[in-house]
Amino acid sequence: MRTEICTRPMSHRLRRPIVLAAATLLVSSVATACGSDTGPTGTPPGITPSSTSKTDGTNGGTTGAGPTTPGRDGAGPSGTPGTTTHTPSPSTTPTGQGGGPRQVRTSVYFLHGEKVSPAPRMVTTPTTAAGALRALLAGPSRYERAHDRTTAIPSGTTLNSVAVSRHVATVDLSARYDDGGGSLSMRARLAQVVFTATRFPAIEKVRFELDGKPVTAFGGEGIVLNKPVGRADFEDLAPLVLVESPLIGDTIRTPVRVWGSANTFEATLRLKITDAAGRTAANIYATATSGTGTRGTFDVTFPYKATRSGAGTLTAYWESPEDGRAVIEDTVPLTVRR
Repeated sequence: MRTEICTRPMSHRLRRPIVLAAATLLVSSVATACGSDTGPTGTPPGITPSSTSKTDGTNGGTTGAGPTTPGRDGAGPSGTPGTTTHTPSPSTTPTGQGGGPRQVRTSVYFLHGEKVSPAPRMVTTPTTAAGALRALLAGPSRYERAHDRTTAIPSGTTLNSVAVSRHVATVDLSARYDDGGGSLSMRARLAQVVFTATRFPAIEKVRFELDGKPVTAFGGEGIVLNKPVGRADFEDLAPLVLVESPLIGDTIRTPVRVWGSANTFEATLRLKITDAAGRTAANIYATATSGTGTRGTFDVTFPYKATRSGAGTLTAYWESPEDGRAVIEDTVPLTVRR
């Protein structure tokens, strides 16, 4: 199907800085609850830290545990009125009296095709990174599987512990984690853990252990892991336009805020909203902070006009400089409200 293409030339770059919101310390914040106006999230109920886990490190003594935009650029601007999607600063809900545990909305990263794709989850403070990784290991929900989200992580893999020091998370997984699969599967499962852990600003890179033993070469393919790895080490497994919000299953209203990262020609990309009637409700240009070989971030808010409320889609794509063809990078199933 031909995607609508705007004929306006976009050879120039916009270089507008993205305003970054300060990360909030979860231990001292009492923020508003994550909006209830969201679609299916597949959030595993009752995620709680294991008594055998080491210190999570994303709270208490380090920076806050709120999710950030890709590339370690920090949190984006605060949420825009009218959108009910995820915001990058921590969203917490008290679950106890006197500063007890709180619920934090974050993302875990499954696969859509052969690229990482975020999905929403609720985790409990203070061990938020451990909770997110356990949610990742549990796999995609039925709703997410129905929309082609998969995982390369072997079923039965368990998390032993997470310890964070100087922005490096040491993630200790069960030996089941390196069972089976070729080089693509091995790299994909590593990327899933790295992207999920580095969603928190206290974590920039990941060091892997299997049942307490440091990993320097992973799997039968011998992937070298002799030092901590970050998102940049798995750039080939991220779509050229990675949408971090809204997330799969979210409900949106106009105007909608969309943010994420991109590595496209001249840093330009397109964002298209399709409504429940299959009609284009919006189709805009956006510009990342960098591109053409370097991943940058984007953060835009724009109106749309839906003819019918219901199941819709956000499509992120870019236009081929050779023939203007729409190259689709990411699709996010949503509930679109008029």
